[in-house]
Amino acid sequence: MSTQPQTAYITPEEYLALERKAEYKSEYFEGEIFAMSGASLEHNQITANVLAEIHTQFKKRPCRVYVNDMRVKVSPTGLYTYPDIVALCDKPRFDDAQKDTLLNPTVLIEVLSDSTANYDRGTKFKHYRTLDSLKEYLLVAQDEYHIEHHVKQENNQWLLSETSDLQEVIELPSINCHLALIDIYDKVEIVKSN
Repeated sequence: MSTQPQTAYITPEEYLALERKAEYKSEYFEGEIFAMSGASLEHNQITANVLAEIHTQFKKRPCRVYVNDMRVKVSPTGLYTYPDIVALCDKPRFDDAQKDTLLNPTVLIEVLSDSTANYDRGTKFKHYRTLDSLKEYLLVAQDEYHIEHHVKQENNQWLLSETSDLQEVIELPSINCHLALIDIYDKVEIVKSN
């Protein structure tokens, strides 16, 4: 989320009206609109790779995967945001007849950047954890081979596993999919710093 909020209080309805006409995406929280920045080449490639892998596994199944233009409303906290990838196998529920604001994601995936990593791991994940529908949260680094996989447990606690091994496969049991790191990072150049 950008640190440049608008000055006047905006209602959620006003935000949605503005957002649906806007050229650029913005997030919304507690009456403030936050402009989103563009994504890097690596970010876009990782997003495309993950989308392609999940989409292929969803063929002939009643599941859906959406890329970063599907807005998600975190109803318990009031955050409107655009995850990089959203997946679900339940019937999608939307905020209104426009069907552009999803209410019930099962898996959310964010590709990390220097400017968003702390927010995605901290405050944003805190918001996401209030969603009853959310079962898994993946954070994908774009400057190194590294995945953080959070899985909701039966006691409403979250279990974190991490890997940097390109031979590893991440299992996503809530949507019956898997993601191989080698596929996530296909065509992505990671520059090693000394």
